[in-house]
Amino acid sequence: MIFALVGNQNCGKTTLFNQLTGSNQHVGNFPGVTVDQKMGEIREHKDASVVDLPGIYSLRPYTSEEIVTRDFILNEKPDGIINIVDATNIERNLYLTLQLLEMHIPMVLALNMMDEVRNNGGSIDVKQMSLELGIPVIPISAVKGEGVEDLVHSAMKVAGQKIYPKVTDFCEKGPVHRCIHAVSHQVEDHAQNIGMSPRFAATKIVEQDTDIIDRLKLSQNELDMMEHSIEEMETDHHMDRNAALADMRYTFIEKVCSKSVTKCHESKEHIRSVKIDNVLTNKYLAIPLFLLIMLLVFWLTFGVIGAFLSDYLAVFIAYITNLADKGLTAYGINRVVHSLIIDGVFAGVGSVLSFLPIIVVLFFFLSILEDSGYMARIAFVMDKLLRKIGLSGRSFVPMLIGFGCTVPAVMSSRTLASERDRKMTIMLTPFISCSAKIPIYAVFTAAFFEKYQALVMIALYVGGMVMGILVALLFKHSAFRGKPMPFVMELPNYRLPSLKSVVLLMWDKAKDFLQRAFTVIFLATIIIWFLQSFDTRLNVVSDSADSLLALIGRVIAPVFAPLGFGDWRVSTSLITGFTAKEAVISTMSVLLGTSVTALGNSLGTLFTPVSAVSFLVFTLLYTPCVAAIAAIRREMGSKLQALGVVVMQCVVAWIAAFVVFQIGSLIF
Repeated sequence: MIFALVGNQNCGKTTLFNQLTGSNQHVGNFPGVTVDQKMGEIREHKDASVVDLPGIYSLRPYTSEEIVTRDFILNEKPDGIINIVDATNIERNLYLTLQLLEMHIPMVLALNMMDEVRNNGGSIDVKQMSLELGIPVIPISAVKGEGVEDLVHSAMKVAGQKIYPKVTDFCEKGPVHRCIHAVSHQVEDHAQNIGMSPRFAATKIVEQDTDIIDRLKLSQNELDMMEHSIEEMETDHHMDRNAALADMRYTFIEKVCSKSVTKCHESKEHIRSVKIDNVLTNKYLAIPLFLLIMLLVFWLTFGVIGAFLSDYLAVFIAYITNLADKGLTAYGINRVVHSLIIDGVFAGVGSVLSFLPIIVVLFFFLSILEDSGYMARIAFVMDKLLRKIGLSGRSFVPMLIGFGCTVPAVMSSRTLASERDRKMTIMLTPFISCSAKIPIYAVFTAAFFEKYQALVMIALYVGGMVMGILVALLFKHSAFRGKPMPFVMELPNYRLPSLKSVVLLMWDKAKDFLQRAFTVIFLATIIIWFLQSFDTRLNVVSDSADSLLALIGRVIAPVFAPLGFGDWRVSTSLITGFTAKEAVISTMSVLLGTSVTALGNSLGTLFTPVSAVSFLVFTLLYTPCVAAIAAIRREMGSKLQALGVVVMQCVVAWIAAFVVFQIGSLIF
């Protein structure tokens, strides 16, 4: 059996999914964390699976994530639906519940956060609500695991015995009642032919849902008859069709809640959140405080904790490399194989691995900010600024995710309702500096700006955002004319970060980093070593300047000469950066024949402080990795548009680096 896990955004779906399946999906305290479906087996029920679907507020598809959820239910026809609702915000959550009931699929309602309801003086009469809605209602706390077993038992029962909702009609006698029932009778045959509930089909026709109307294959004559009923309802009810349906549903919800819900008083969490927001979302203080918080995060990561741990790991890697070197020498292994292992694998992969602590520490702090609810506030604060460049605050959520990785950031653009906003956000997200660039920043700032590492680091991150803003202003008046969609976003209460959630995000980032180090970067370093060690006749070279790699690098090097780094080794490292940005440092380490601990000293032969800044600007802005380009192509739906993003970013990066180097050379 397959169950669809459906609910509003930020109502605890992914937390419940983890409880049901024993999975460890990332959970965030802001809307839009889940943008794709995830499936897992229900624990102790190997014959049953549950699918975690993106959070939605309605079955009327405004965004890509809503389409994912609705299409799964309509096309895959799950055996049952587990509808999770936030019990502290019951009226709003039940709006989606009524739409799911109309689909006439076995269903159980999970009242989440019941512990918070009780703690704040509220209560819900579960039996009465179950009677009013015609489905089982189970109180749970997904975070604490309370009531989950009862929920699974109830879900298995309704799906196994095919117990359908007993209540699917929410309208009292009147114009709306007559209209929906008239349309329902007219569409009944068509709906049954495609396995759809006539009631659900009728409400979708009233809402003018073109996707459902196309599926039903109605004749023009039938559509005209139905439209006549709808127009008559609008005239009699003195409301347009959508307002009339919303009024019908909320009237029913109010009746259900009046019989079964004792409202909470204002929670301590909400009172505390309002007080904190008076400072953190203050009109004048919000952005300066955000910059100060990020500066503190970068200082602790790159100047104190992360750098300290990274130095120790680099020493340990150097020790292991030295042991391996001595062992291979004592064994008398072939010098080419010796070079491959020490100068290729150890130098390349080892140079990247030493930055693992920095990445883990950075995401420790970022996950605390996210889990506390602060990141949702930043989207709210940024709305006013983003509107000036043609976007809404919701576009800031993918950009925030972009600090980790561009791939999920691009995917999270599905939360945007407007196609214009979505494509514009996708094109701007790669300007946000992802974690893969951290090794580049760490090596160069330590080598050239040791006293000002944190300042240079935050300047790079802010610089990426500023460049994104400038490009957005250009797009706003050219390719993406028009106004952004209105911004509506739920601000969750501030909560103490969950240790499990923080550790999980840190582990996800560490695992992703290690996987890339031992796959993409490992392969890239071997290729670089081979090209650097052999000439065109496949003879081993004594000087890498005579190698195949030097030949390729010299062809490309003139492109970067005006930027201050025309050496073939630098241009080669930038090319390998297309596979993964960490490969830039591993390639330099291989080409310079040095360990990561000594790499900073060796960079002085290739760069001046000014050209180092130019190089950092270029790596900040040029095209992300192959995986990110593939994600852009998939979300944009066009190879040409994905290629356009690649070309645009390379051109912007070159121009920005050129300006920085030329101005810097004049000043210094």
